[in-house]
Amino acid sequence: MVEHEMYEKLMEEVDIGVHAVDMNGNTVIYNTKMASIESMDKEEVINRSIDQVFKFKSGEPSTLERALQEGAEFKNIKQSYLNNKGNEITSVNHTFPVWKKDTIIGAVELAKDVTMLEKLIQENMDRAQRSYSFEDVIGQSTEIKEIIEYAKRATRTSSSVLIIGETGTGKEIFAQSIHNGSDRSSKPFISQNCAALPDSLIESILFGTKKGAFTGSADRSGLFEQAEGGTLLLDEINSLSMHLQSKLLRVLQERSVRRIGDTKDISVDVRIIATSNEDPIEAITNQRLRKDLYYRLGVVSLFVPPLKDRKDDIKALSDYFIRKYNALFQMNIEKIDQNVMHFFMNYEWPGNVRELEHLIEGAMNITDYETAIRASHLPMHIHKRIKTASDSSKPAAPDLPQEKYVEEEEPAASTEQMGLNDFLYYQEKQFILKVLEENNYHVKNSAAQLGLSRQSLHYRLNKLNIQKLRL
Repeated sequence: MVEHEMYEKLMEEVDIGVHAVDMNGNTVIYNTKMASIESMDKEEVINRSIDQVFKFKSGEPSTLERALQEGAEFKNIKQSYLNNKGNEITSVNHTFPVWKKDTIIGAVELAKDVTMLEKLIQENMDRAQRSYSFEDVIGQSTEIKEIIEYAKRATRTSSSVLIIGETGTGKEIFAQSIHNGSDRSSKPFISQNCAALPDSLIESILFGTKKGAFTGSADRSGLFEQAEGGTLLLDEINSLSMHLQSKLLRVLQERSVRRIGDTKDISVDVRIIATSNEDPIEAITNQRLRKDLYYRLGVVSLFVPPLKDRKDDIKALSDYFIRKYNALFQMNIEKIDQNVMHFFMNYEWPGNVRELEHLIEGAMNITDYETAIRASHLPMHIHKRIKTASDSSKPAAPDLPQEKYVEEEEPAASTEQMGLNDFLYYQEKQFILKVLEENNYHVKNSAAQLGLSRQSLHYRLNKLNIQKLRL
């Protein structure tokens, strides 16, 4: 009994996916880590055969099935397949048969999740295909013209650049514009978000790996080598651990990089552009940024102003996004209603330009043969603010009410006075809140009751502005 409890605890705590099947291919062991890797619940997999749950490329059996059929062991095999929701999973597996005397009685698979790494590599490739120049910076305000002028001067040298600005202000557009305006424009521009992955993965992505450095490692160049002769953008540098900031400083000082597990240095010629979404002095004070790295990166420092400080550009930005999504959606929106634009000019825009773009994109998804974006096309909480401001002939308050807890009551409203979109939004929100309350705000259980995946429920929670859940 004690041994069984220890086994169960081990399976739950081990940081590697474990999937075991019996001689008939039915799952008998499926631990929590494996369920997390494959975005599944254990109940969906246990006692079911592999081909009942997962889909593999035509003619390609899973490594577990091959271990059963061939009696062979497979080490460090990368495998991509679909779970029962159609989501693609990529893992690196060590799979082996289990023998009893001369008979195979099952097979075990140990899996490492590389789905995030695969997505990140694709993301970097997609970013590399997008190319921005200073002509893509929208706005004629004094504040934006000034930052453009400073950024253009930075194209003349290869000095490091630190771009500081709130999330959504367009820092990457400035970074690409500097690269494309420099004599490095014919060389690679590679972007990496430092907050996207854990340290162990970021380190191997940045600096590369040598075969044999750790289980499953191969000779792979890092982003510094891949960006040779060009520019490497390190987004949200203040999210990088102090240990990796120290290694980064060494690369900048010595202009060479050493792959993980290697003993030799490789010379690199790369211009570094870094971004930070917080004041670097505050980041240094709170030990999120090394002072010496700040001085090395901040040879040229550019401060991109938030949208609330360049409201003269809101009209031009709105027109640009309308043109963009008209072309994308094959629509014919001509303008933004006067009441909506009045609200835009008085709003503080915590999400900056990105928030404005998403708001316009969302509104254009709701329009139906209209030629103007009106308050009824916007999310209900914004619609109500605009309507209240319009009825009272007062400017819309700059700050939107933010829900902080799912228990917060919905503002009283008469559903009879709502448009269809607002009514559906309100009803969906009330129904999900009710299910959350019934499940003590447990996301996984609530998703199961609603017939949704956890990811789908999280998406709806964000869409409906339901926050601060107890996971």
